[in-house]
Amino acid sequence: MTSAPAPATAPSIPIGKGAVAALGTLAVATGALESVVTPTLPLLQRELGMSPAEGALLSIVLLITGALVTPIAGKLGDRYGGRRVLIRLMAVVSAGGLVSALAPNLPVLLLGQILQGAMVGALPLSFILVRRHLPAGESKVAIGTVSGLFVGGGMAGTLSAGPVAEGLSRHWMFALPTFAVIGSTVLVNRLMPHDPPGRSDDARIDWPGLALLSGMLVTLMLVLAKAPDIGSQPLVLGALVVLLVAFVAGWTAVERRAESPMVDPRMLARPAMWKSCVLTFMLCVGTSVAVYLVPQLFAVSADTYGFGAGATEIGFFLLPGAVAASLAGPIGGLGARRFGSRAVVVAGTVVMASALVALAAVHTQVWHLVIGKALIALANGLCVTAMVTGTATSVDRGDTGIATGLVLVTRVLGYAVGAQVAGALLTAGTPSGSDVPAESAFATGFVIAGAVTALSLIVARTMDKGVNA
Repeated sequence: MTSAPAPATAPSIPIGKGAVAALGTLAVATGALESVVTPTLPLLQRELGMSPAEGALLSIVLLITGALVTPIAGKLGDRYGGRRVLIRLMAVVSAGGLVSALAPNLPVLLLGQILQGAMVGALPLSFILVRRHLPAGESKVAIGTVSGLFVGGGMAGTLSAGPVAEGLSRHWMFALPTFAVIGSTVLVNRLMPHDPPGRSDDARIDWPGLALLSGMLVTLMLVLAKAPDIGSQPLVLGALVVLLVAFVAGWTAVERRAESPMVDPRMLARPAMWKSCVLTFMLCVGTSVAVYLVPQLFAVSADTYGFGAGATEIGFFLLPGAVAASLAGPIGGLGARRFGSRAVVVAGTVVMASALVALAAVHTQVWHLVIGKALIALANGLCVTAMVTGTATSVDRGDTGIATGLVLVTRVLGYAVGAQVAGALLTAGTPSGSDVPAESAFATGFVIAGAVTALSLIVARTMDKGVNA
């Protein structure tokens, strides 16, 4: 890392289908490992004695770690080469998967999920490799394909997690995809050529900015975790909010003055950049509420208003949504190339908002939830892929990792906020002495998610040609 890097525009070794397939295999494996918690969350809550709020925390810890790691991974990939950073990142993910597989209790499982969160940084690193080794037109489709395969891996994890957890144990549902991550990482290491480092004038690490960003995201995680307890601990939550504001202010001031900032505020100030981030956040809040509520509604006893589904049944019920999301990646990439990101985002937003409102009104049959969840997953995949591909190809090649990383960070934060809101609604809607939330809590969650998604149309309609490019 001490030698002078080549310019960001230096030619790279062209890659063949084998190298792209290796990246796709890794995307499938990481997607599978990321997705095993969602369909088995009711099972994990029973086995580990978790409350709905603790279940929501478990579902977002991985995402919060990803929010911290992703911009760092993208920046380091831009500087030192995507392949080098990707391999090291996957070593951390593999360790986290093994910790989760061996976890005897909730604290250890949380530690494993924290380490697994590094996997979120794999996507911008893959985008760096794709963009440096492929022509512009092919890179858009390849980025959409890798994104779709990541979601396709989520489909595999969603489908298999329940049967594995019930047939073997919850430990194996983490172990099996972890072994796949290890194998696919070895494959990428062998088939993917080294990519040239980025700018030579960008070699120093912004340690103050990194420390403040870490503090900001960790504090945000604590705020989200404590939000359901606002009634009993208002002072603690208030202090955390004040600390969060201080971290944000300090980080902004430091990054503005830094010679080589980890995240350049000037990039965030670009209309194409901040609009993509705002849209991604709002759309993922709406999606995350549905992602959390639908499995919980499936698991509610059939003696009340639910369906009494087990982990295996929930996985099958969620399968159409996973299929739709996996198809959305390449479709979104093709749509962004042909029609522009704005058209894809507006269409997807309308579909998602309509599906969420429909779920609030009608959720008495399994097929209501299955179709609604599939439409939400399809729309979210189209929107996020269109924004990621548009962002990736509208910045300099040397900024691909950090730019796409910022969009993915806001995706992660949106999922985290949505899950905590949904968990808080179910906790507040559970009568004293009962473990079954009121049906109105689910309806309220879907309405809130639909309203947030619909509001994002205001931003989507103002997306300029910089996002359409």
